[in-house]
Amino acid sequence: MKRTCLHPLPLRVWHWANALVVTLLLVTGVQLRLIGIPDLPPHSPALMIHRYAGWAMVASCIFWLIYSLASGHLGHHYTLRRRDIKGIFSQTTFYAWSIFKGEENPHRPSPDEKFNPLQKLAYGAIMCIVTPVLVFTGLLFSDILLVRKYILLWNIVKLLDAIHVIGAYLFTFYLVVHVYTATLGRTPFSHIKAMIVGYEEEPDVSEGDDMQHSIGRT
Repeated sequence: MKRTCLHPLPLRVWHWANALVVTLLLVTGVQLRLIGIPDLPPHSPALMIHRYAGWAMVASCIFWLIYSLASGHLGHHYTLRRRDIKGIFSQTTFYAWSIFKGEENPHRPSPDEKFNPLQKLAYGAIMCIVTPVLVFTGLLFSDILLVRKYILLWNIVKLLDAIHVIGAYLFTFYLVVHVYTATLGRTPFSHIKAMIVGYEEEPDVSEGDDMQHSIGRT
């Protein structure tokens, strides 16, 4: 088996810590929507957990941004190149049709090209657009003294709430797709294991050739 190192330790720790924070935000966010914030006491467990998890998400985003810029991860793995534009159609065809016919994924992850074109679009949109919008609107709801009076003065609470909820729906949709595609590796858990140990295992090309030769001899 060939081992391909894909995920450095800082990103793996960040990924699972961020997954915990996102889970807390989603669970408490659903509870807040069902009950209604005006009906909750100021020190409600759901409200407090959502607020503290929100601040944890702020720290998570700052860490991801600093690390991605310092390591070159952001520009190297998230930038769409000309070959990515050409590969969008083939990757979409694979997810929509070819995968169900047992065909091989046109993209093979490597340390130099970790994400396929659709992953770059999805991850880039989530990390650079949706998550910052969620964090920014969430901060505005955190009783920041310098901002609160202007929010009330301009009467934009409902607008901010709508933007925050729409962003949460988009993030939830992405999360469902992300979990599903995480099971599309060589085995259902190979991508998940890779995010734990840092590398993926793939059959060596020479092993595959030897196997084909042996089958041909029989």
